[in-house]
Amino acid sequence: MSRSIFFYGSLRHAPLLRIVLGYAPDAKRMAPAVLNGYAVRGVSEGPFPTLVREKGADAHGLLVRGLSKADIARLDFYEGGFAYDLLPVELADGQAAEVYVSPPDRWTATGAWSLEAWVADWGEMSCHAAVEVMGYYGTLDAQTVAQRFGQIRTRAWSKVLAGRASARQGTFDGEVEVIAQRKAYSGFLTLDEVEMRHSRFAGGMSERLERSYLVGADASLVLPYDPVRDRVMMIEQVRVGPLGRGDPELWQYEPIAGRVDPGETPAEAAHREAQEEAGLTLSRLEQVGQCYASPGSTTDFFHVFVGLADLPDTVTGVGGLETEAEDIRSHLFDFAEFLEMAEGQRLVNAPLLLLCYWLAHHRKRLRS
Repeated sequence: MSRSIFFYGSLRHAPLLRIVLGYAPDAKRMAPAVLNGYAVRGVSEGPFPTLVREKGADAHGLLVRGLSKADIARLDFYEGGFAYDLLPVELADGQAAEVYVSPPDRWTATGAWSLEAWVADWGEMSCHAAVEVMGYYGTLDAQTVAQRFGQIRTRAWSKVLAGRASARQGTFDGEVEVIAQRKAYSGFLTLDEVEMRHSRFAGGMSERLERSYLVGADASLVLPYDPVRDRVMMIEQVRVGPLGRGDPELWQYEPIAGRVDPGETPAEAAHREAQEEAGLTLSRLEQVGQCYASPGSTTDFFHVFVGLADLPDTVTGVGGLETEAEDIRSHLFDFAEFLEMAEGQRLVNAPLLLLCYWLAHHRKRLRS
């Protein structure tokens, strides 16, 4: 028996609905519709709406008819992570339908919600996120996916950022054919396995190749620099990379760093992380570069900055967010000592080395 669903929020966006259902419904099965006595409101917890009872209000949306049991199962999986349940309703024209609603106290409703504004700000990211979410259909339950949704959205935002800019290296413009792709592991990071072929410099296509890569996220890295005192700040924290490698030195010097949150620019993330990790307010950012951490094995992409700041002796301490289990200690170094550490191969963090030599080249300009 087929069913009819009234969509009032982001699933009115055709590309997103196609990803969730796994196909594009025929246009004859869809029509604009109105639900009386309800209003569509944004929520403070995220870029999605909720439906609230409101006398005299009208919720405008999309009615999709002829949905199968399999369609409803996919929709339940996608909506289940947002604490939505199906409720039978009668639309303004008398048609019977069902609508996904959340408990009244689940979300904090704000002002009116606009599909057009949502598509402009969040549509692309939400489609990327939905591809990953629906990739777990049949293997994970909705609540498990909901617990990981913050990381899923961050990875999706990195895809948005990747599409916005290119280094324009002028490299070979060949073809890559993805034959098959699957997630071998999903957690804070995910591990993807891919079967592919690619264009060869000499012509033709390569043989079928099997490759794996870690799916991380875009991150902003910033080295605070005080041009008056000619000193920098580095942070120190324990790292699992050295642990996994068998390195006895598990606490590492690094620049301030953190993932670019959904909706943020890399510059905004740099300012935020400076506050969170070191309690610093940066007066200005100098963009050093953009680069992959290791393009043969991870999607991690770095936006690297020097941040001008006031760095008196009293500025150091222990910081970080308790909610993220961060335990971060900050240190001040005169630039001469910083450069000596790099030249003496006492810095083993690649972005720190990049920042040191960039600062050596630009320091005179910044100090003037």
